[in-house]
Amino acid sequence: MLLKNSFNFIYEFFYIFSKQIRQFYLNSSIYNKKISKIDNKVLIYKPSLSILSCIVKYEKKKNKIENFNVNSIWENKNISDKDYKKIHSFYWLFTIDLKSSNAITQSIIKNWIENNQSYNPKNWEIDILSKRIIAWISNSKITHDGSESNYKIKFNEIINKQVNHLINEINRSNLVDGKMISCAAITMSGISYNNEKFLSYGLNLLKKIIDSSFDNQYFPKSRSLGQLVFYLKYFILIRELLKESLHEIPEYLDEIIFYLGKTYNFSWGTVKKNLLFNGNHEDDLSDFDKYLDLHRYKFSSDNCEMGGYSILKNKNIIIAMDTGSSPDKKYSENYQSGPLSFEIFFKDSKLISNSGYFQDYHHQLNRISKSTAAHSTLILNNSSACTFKKTKKGPNLIYRGLKTLNKNIVYEKNYWCIKCSHDGYLSDYGVIHERILEFYPETNKIVGKDKLIKKKNFKSSNFEIRFHMMPDTKVTKTQNNRAILIELENSGWRFNSNHGSIGVETGLYFGKKNIFNENQNIFISGITQKDDQLIEWEISKI
Repeated sequence: MLLKNSFNFIYEFFYIFSKQIRQFYLNSSIYNKKISKIDNKVLIYKPSLSILSCIVKYEKKKNKIENFNVNSIWENKNISDKDYKKIHSFYWLFTIDLKSSNAITQSIIKNWIENNQSYNPKNWEIDILSKRIIAWISNSKITHDGSESNYKIKFNEIINKQVNHLINEINRSNLVDGKMISCAAITMSGISYNNEKFLSYGLNLLKKIIDSSFDNQYFPKSRSLGQLVFYLKYFILIRELLKESLHEIPEYLDEIIFYLGKTYNFSWGTVKKNLLFNGNHEDDLSDFDKYLDLHRYKFSSDNCEMGGYSILKNKNIIIAMDTGSSPDKKYSENYQSGPLSFEIFFKDSKLISNSGYFQDYHHQLNRISKSTAAHSTLILNNSSACTFKKTKKGPNLIYRGLKTLNKNIVYEKNYWCIKCSHDGYLSDYGVIHERILEFYPETNKIVGKDKLIKKKNFKSSNFEIRFHMMPDTKVTKTQNNRAILIELENSGWRFNSNHGSIGVETGLYFGKKNIFNENQNIFISGITQKDDQLIEWEISKI
């Protein structure tokens, strides 16, 4: 133990020391000179703003730059980290009316350039820097056009300088999403400045991201539905930039868009519902669907299982279940420990939900939302099926994962069945959790069978099976306490179980990003037994 602690101390010391040395170098005149070498100084290609609408939400009502207090925009010292990033990313430019004053817009940028000529660890972070490059180039009508020659020189030089920094630093970054945004920024810069070095690097980086970030079904290794959409948007953005500028489109880019499009259609396109698994939020993707139609992207999928998710549906009901193993540690930032959890929609209402995800990893609610208890599944001893550990960078990453086993799906006209098990509780409690979820379309009846299969190292523990509701769902216990009524806007349902101890509790719902509300959840509780144990429950339409 002493040896281990000594090793950790030495590692920590050298980690901090090397980081300090690196920061000293990045702030040095040597590094500043290195990234100041510019090959192409003329902005040639200016992308259409319509292309950017896949990653930027345009409001109908635009702001006038004249309404901003330009003299104090950089002087506010009492600003939150979140707002600081927003200001320095310049994505607020996409909210500005392009009929606004070029002079005022450019004076803001000029002021920024004068105060940020060299590397700054806060506003030169790769995600902030990349967004800034995209925003400046994309809004060139007010950021670049009509300016004096001296300003244009400084504008073009600082963009090229920032791209050089990206190329030098991007491989050191652990920001998975940040690398994708950087890839778009570098590629856009390469096209816009006719810089072959930038373009070649951007496309090679794109290939590396594709090769490293997706499984053999082209589903993100993180298993994040939100990240799937994120990647698809940026791949399409890069493709549209290449297409509009008359550059050759790499075959591997078309291939990844084709397969990601299939997974997008599987998880959203035919469902049109937000599935709250593994970092996903309530997010209306109808604008993105319109973008896809406008740019003639047509995706289809007849799969009922992809990426570790099983989704069965007809015109009235959708049943989605997490039947996948946990991802590797480095892809687990947004992963939640909800093995065999499920969600059910009836028409436009959600009948059973998960709690959702609180994304801010600085907040204790992030860890709570990642717990198994925040999902509609079985929990042993109020512990999670996989465990997380906070990292030096901040996110809670997987410390011990889980594997799903014996997956089987039946998807027929009058009978649906999803069967799967996982080993998340095997090492601590000697138990395999198996879930069978059956649906009878003719009667709108869902039958669940949760089985605890005992192994040699079995330890008795408390168990709970939770069924989370949406915040606006009404839940009522019957007078005999043998059933629970669930009232949706469009229907009523009855929950009952062969297990005596059922109840209702108040919980938390994190469906909207970094916002929480109270909700209700139904639970079945008890103590595990020496023999294999079967807990059955039923949800039927009234």
